[in-house]
Amino acid sequence: MNDISGFIRPDGRVGIRNHLLVMPTVSCVNGVAQRIARDVPGAVSVVNPHGCGRGGPRDLEILFRILSGLIRHPNVGGVVLIGLGCEVSSIANLRPVVQDAGKPVEMFNVQTDGGSLETARKGAEAARRMLAELQGRPREPIAWEKIMVAMECGGSDALSGVTANVALGAVADWLVEKGATVIFGENTEMIGTAEVLARRAKNELVAGQIRQMVSRAEKLTREIVGELASLVISPGNMDGGISTIAEKSMGCIVKGGTTTIHQVVDYGEAPTERGLILQDGPGYDCDSMAGLAASGAQLMFFSTGRGTPVGFPAMPVIKVASNTGVYQAMRDDMDVNAGVLTQGASLPALRDEMIRQMIRVINGEQTKAETNGMDVFSFMTVHPPF
Repeated sequence: MNDISGFIRPDGRVGIRNHLLVMPTVSCVNGVAQRIARDVPGAVSVVNPHGCGRGGPRDLEILFRILSGLIRHPNVGGVVLIGLGCEVSSIANLRPVVQDAGKPVEMFNVQTDGGSLETARKGAEAARRMLAELQGRPREPIAWEKIMVAMECGGSDALSGVTANVALGAVADWLVEKGATVIFGENTEMIGTAEVLARRAKNELVAGQIRQMVSRAEKLTREIVGELASLVISPGNMDGGISTIAEKSMGCIVKGGTTTIHQVVDYGEAPTERGLILQDGPGYDCDSMAGLAASGAQLMFFSTGRGTPVGFPAMPVIKVASNTGVYQAMRDDMDVNAGVLTQGASLPALRDEMIRQMIRVINGEQTKAETNGMDVFSFMTVHPPF
């Protein structure tokens, strides 16, 4: 049951996919990257929402961390990088931070490589060449110690913290016991839980970082929405039966399981510890996913009570429905029905089912979001993230 395989990278990390990524450095050349991906079946492309018009060293730090994190992602075997030429996150500025990525990275600039069509032609040629090489690489046995799994929740309802997130937490505990790393973020969805989380910290340093992270998220929330800060949840959350952010937070944090919290990392920062990790990332699902992927997670479990089809480029996303209603209504999008816990199924049985599915996905089976092409790439550069 526990045998897993993947692609071993030169830096020792392992990927569970072997993607050829086409990535624009700035939104101005999204069309060029998309054209290359259309012309090269099998290539994975992203739509970059940023890349220029940013201000302040902190914003730029996060911008470069997310972009370089995706280029370095262990599920990515090669990259075609498309730049414009005059942007902040230009190829000239990105090259120094990805030159040791340990994988082929070919770079083109629209302004100096002949315009959009000629750059697309050159990029497609490079993509085909790299993709042919990647497709010949075999899978090899890998250890659980090389795996990082992200836990995310979005479109939550009143059952999310009772069924789906509890099931994610049970899988998280199993992974940590195996020596793997589990990471989750969404700092606004930790408001009200600082002491609950701090009690599980590895040491006082980590406990202090947890308190600081949650306090900053709460302070920013109050600055933005004032007296309504305790109600900063989406209309869908309310329709699903959640009344306050504290109620939502208590249901959200259980997706990390019950083990010791070893480290708090910044948005998109790669952990240096194994075990359970917290990320100081935003509560908005799509932005949170980008930060967790940039940190190096090869796989994500994503629980939902209201239903969301979103996936992520280069990182398989396993969708877990909190109730049978949304599972049946969105069968083409949901991979797991945690609603069975309200119908007599046991948590250990559901956990084992999810572990078996996770192993199949690690070994190459596609998730619904992958099959459906529901990739979304969005990230925040302002900090503290909200």
